[in-house]
Amino acid sequence: MTSPSPMDSGPAGRVLCDTRTPAGSPPVPSGVLWKLAESGRQLDANVVRLAPGDRISPHTETQLDVMLLVTAGDGLLGAGPANEPQPLTEGALVWLPHGATRSVTAGDAGLTYVTVHQRRPGMRIGTRPGA
Repeated sequence: MTSPSPMDSGPAGRVLCDTRTPAGSPPVPSGVLWKLAESGRQLDANVVRLAPGDRISPHTETQLDVMLLVTAGDGLLGAGPANEPQPLTEGALVWLPHGATRSVTAGDAGLTYVTVHQRRPGMRIGTRPGA
């Protein structure tokens, strides 16, 4: 008799969606097509579609690094006021460090991308420290 392998215990990995055509996604021109909603996860992930010319306005994420993977279309990554926009094409893998200002603009074909980052802790009801 053999003992179970450490790989045999715990949750199993599985395919969650096809980023080219997320299952159950409504036919929206822009917006979140899919998001990771598994309980007990340590990550958040989204598949986002921007219609041609649509834009995520410049903003700064102060707490989380974000990975962005372009799966379809093209566009521009704005990296803040001091930097020139960078082209985004299918297959581009982008690191957006926390504290960096960024924007995303879809090109003529629109833009679909996956984002992955550490899960934000949920809101909790409690007392304030020192209260």
